[in-house]
Amino acid sequence: MWRPFFQPYHLIIVQDGDPTKTIRVPEGFDYELYNRNDVNRILGPKASCISFKDSACRCFGFLVSKKKYIFTIDDDCFVAKDPSGKEINALAQHIQNLLTPSTPFFFNTLYDPFREGADFVRGYPFSLREGAPTAISHGLWLNIPDYDAPTQLVKPLERNTRYVDAVMTIPKGTLFPMCGMNLGFDRELIGPAMYFGLMGDGQPIGRYDDMWAGWCAKVICDHMSLGVKTGLPYIWHSKASNPFVNLKKEYKGIYWQEEIIPFFQSVAFPKECITVQQCYIELSNQVKEKLGHVDPYFQKLADSMVTWIEAWEELNPPTKAAPAAQSNGVKKDAPAPKPK
Repeated sequence: MWRPFFQPYHLIIVQDGDPTKTIRVPEGFDYELYNRNDVNRILGPKASCISFKDSACRCFGFLVSKKKYIFTIDDDCFVAKDPSGKEINALAQHIQNLLTPSTPFFFNTLYDPFREGADFVRGYPFSLREGAPTAISHGLWLNIPDYDAPTQLVKPLERNTRYVDAVMTIPKGTLFPMCGMNLGFDRELIGPAMYFGLMGDGQPIGRYDDMWAGWCAKVICDHMSLGVKTGLPYIWHSKASNPFVNLKKEYKGIYWQEEIIPFFQSVAFPKECITVQQCYIELSNQVKEKLGHVDPYFQKLADSMVTWIEAWEELNPPTKAAPAAQSNGVKKDAPAPKPK
């Protein structure tokens, strides 16, 4: 189903679980396939920051990619159809979302003013109509909704059949639950913040990998004046995961997020943080300081956030030193905060 949409592009497949198993990739695709042995070989000791037996392993692909735009998708997601019956080119819609500005500073009641047939409404300040660069495009799902385990258990037969033809910017200062099964982002703008955390095998929590990345990325986008869109495109989510298995993975997160969310709502970055990497290191320091009391896991997670940035900079070294420039009185070559 995906062949006509994916064949023109480069694919990175991250194989989770047993690395001795061979994945058969159909002919005609330009792809790289990585398993756990490859992760260990490429990252060495830093491989500890990449989750095992969890969908969070996908962020290894973000690390090794050399492309500007990334589209990440789960293996149980297929091509959806719009209300007219036409197959949806999800990748094209994500690219359209990313190529057009966001409006995080003032809400437009006609949603995305850069879509065909829409514009800024009366009363929208002209000084804000240039918008902000879009860093993240968050797509949605038909059929099986992305519910947590308790909601799955009380609504086992619920299906999402509503196709809402809308794209909107998530306002500055507002968090959201980011789902990684249909997600596009600009790697050059926000890539270092798209770390899906430590989840799965050997960890006390799962199914919060994309959420963690979304909360981290959103507060950094707000600080860096970047935009996040949600809405179109839709994909077809074909199967629901086992709610009892999900509950075992999620139950600590369900409690913890009551402290995690207020933490992210209160995050503030010093003006010296002018790159995503600097913001992320500062965020790791704050995670260790302010969430460490919740559970020792957050100390470990904060350390892995630092390791992730070290791995990112090792595999993605700057091409050349840029001359220092002024931005709000801060030099562009300001040093990164030191991990604590």
